[in-house]
Amino acid sequence: MPLQVLYEDNHLIAVYKPAGVLVQGDVTGDPTLMDEVKYYLKQKYHKTGKVFLGLLHRLDRNVQGIILFAKTSKGASRLSEQFRNHTVEKIYHAVVEGKLKKEKETLVHFLTKDENTNRTTVHRLQTTGSQRADLSYEVVKSNGKYSLLKVKLGTGRSHQIRAQLGYIGSPIVGDVKYGASKQLPNQVLALAATSLAFATATTSELVIVEVPIPKDFNSFI
Repeated sequence: MPLQVLYEDNHLIAVYKPAGVLVQGDVTGDPTLMDEVKYYLKQKYHKTGKVFLGLLHRLDRNVQGIILFAKTSKGASRLSEQFRNHTVEKIYHAVVEGKLKKEKETLVHFLTKDENTNRTTVHRLQTTGSQRADLSYEVVKSNGKYSLLKVKLGTGRSHQIRAQLGYIGSPIVGDVKYGASKQLPNQVLALAATSLAFATATTSELVIVEVPIPKDFNSFI
């Protein structure tokens, strides 16, 4: 699949990650999005040496959507600070099982991650080693069996959206790890990062990168 570049300036580049593609390398040795972006930059700018590419955030392999990388060390430093300070606005859309009790809600929980099982556990109250996690959702539409949600992240914890929605009894379609009734083909999830808003690395100018809600989400509702 050709690389889809959504935004690029001197310090940053945003691209679309299809579901099933790794952002960075793991034990599988499968091709990664980072490798694709590095190759793109090497070809475009005729770079002869190693290509710098800073990883600013992640998406799970089975999730699709917008990923932002840094092309320079300045870009990496400035944007990493924005991510740490939660000034980057991240919007997702998800199809979940069932109908939610509330049309809009802010969820606040505490999460712990088991690295051995790669699973996040949700706690109602703070526990030893847990991290606070919050998100807000609103129901876009629902047919009772499935609901399409717009989700705004307040924090960016590992598996946060998946774990929190599963915890309240509304698992993301295909996410059997967090309570979904069945897997989707190729183990993809009905979850997409659809909007990312951030300031450029050298100015206070706000950049908003957006992509449409995946068309296949409509097949559920």
